[in-house]
Amino acid sequence: MTQQKPVLIDSHAHIYYRDYAEDFNEMLERASDAGVSAIIIVGTDIESSRESVALAEKHSQLYAAVGIHPHDAGRVTEACYDIIRTLAISSKKVVAIGEIGLDFYRDRSPRDQQERVFRRFLKMANELNKPVIIHDRDAHKQVITILREESVRKGVLHCFSGDAVMATEAATLGFHISIPGTITFPGNQGLHEVVRSISIDRMLVETDCPYLTPVPFRGKRNEPAYVRLAAEKIAELKGLTLEDVARITTKNASELFSINLWDQSTKIAYRIRNSLYLNITNHCSNRCTFCPKFDDFTVKGHNLLLDGEPSFEEIMAAVGQPEKIDEVVFCGYGEPLLRFELVKRVAGELKRRGYLIRINTDGQANHVHGRDILPELAGLVDSISISLNAHNASTYSQLCNTPFGETGFNSVCDFIRKASAHIPQVIASAVTVPGANIDACRTLAESLGAEFRVREYSEVG
Repeated sequence: MTQQKPVLIDSHAHIYYRDYAEDFNEMLERASDAGVSAIIIVGTDIESSRESVALAEKHSQLYAAVGIHPHDAGRVTEACYDIIRTLAISSKKVVAIGEIGLDFYRDRSPRDQQERVFRRFLKMANELNKPVIIHDRDAHKQVITILREESVRKGVLHCFSGDAVMATEAATLGFHISIPGTITFPGNQGLHEVVRSISIDRMLVETDCPYLTPVPFRGKRNEPAYVRLAAEKIAELKGLTLEDVARITTKNASELFSINLWDQSTKIAYRIRNSLYLNITNHCSNRCTFCPKFDDFTVKGHNLLLDGEPSFEEIMAAVGQPEKIDEVVFCGYGEPLLRFELVKRVAGELKRRGYLIRINTDGQANHVHGRDILPELAGLVDSISISLNAHNASTYSQLCNTPFGETGFNSVCDFIRKASAHIPQVIASAVTVPGANIDACRTLAESLGAEFRVREYSEVG
């Protein structure tokens, strides 16, 4: 597996402006080259909101937010609310309500009208279960007060201009703050202090392009590729790497806006010591009481919570050309043999490349598929580790929560007994969970013709 470049999300851009008409596709290519995998285009009025949705529908890496900027609050009618609501529910690519908020610096609309429109859009976002993208300029106290009064708990204060105290208040309410390219300005010590003092777990990065161009491009048009410069400056101020900042802010934006970047490679193929593990499903036959995934999907620093069931092509892409590995192991946070046909296809390809293949399984495959699948693994699998975990049916049912009743335990024993006729190495294992009789499990495993291995209860991977 090769090292991938940092993946970033520009959480606030206005790329529908004429500034980008002549080189729009080239601009998107530059963003991709810089590691920007998603861009949220933010509307500021009816027309730009429509344009944002149209662009998002046309390009897979683009997403839209729809709303009306506080500068135009004085012209908002009931029809405007209806149009924004319709746009918000018309496309799955609409991920937020915004740009909305208060601007008491320019005061282009009366302040009371700004507050009234702001509250209406917050109510709409709550009703639609959408996060909000908030414009706040010289209205810090009022923005926080209104967010609290309207019980809004999901959104971002874009192009954050408050101090560390306000950032803490926003985070306490559940909000993120977004850091633009102005963080690169040497004189912007206030924002530098905010970045140093606030957890990066509450931060996003943005360009607000075509505005707020970062150093060293000040005076030129801003564009999404430059969001990397904001991330690099955050890394410098926080004592982190660019990869750290990209990973965390992208996770934050992905979760806030429900964006799936379709890159599961690090969740599908993960390495522990000299073994490459393949995580091909999160579904299981049993619901074992001791399974750690009910608390955390992380194994040795690898997040194994899949976004969906990976295809053969996705699995092979995630595998790549691994070097210095002793074996490839079908073992993730799920039962691999539930996807039996896929296992055979992947194992066959990897065997042709010369890798040793091991499968870790709960031993219920014959029961699940209604036939003896073991002969089909002959020649494909070098070793199979089967979770025995109990010496009798009642203990097995209690520990493993099998849906198959007493036949579940009998199926596992039969699977172990038959496996040695088709697979060179057969191992039966038991976890040292309270209630398991390890000595009795060992005796049973050996009577079934398998090696026996003890797995420590608190050690995963």
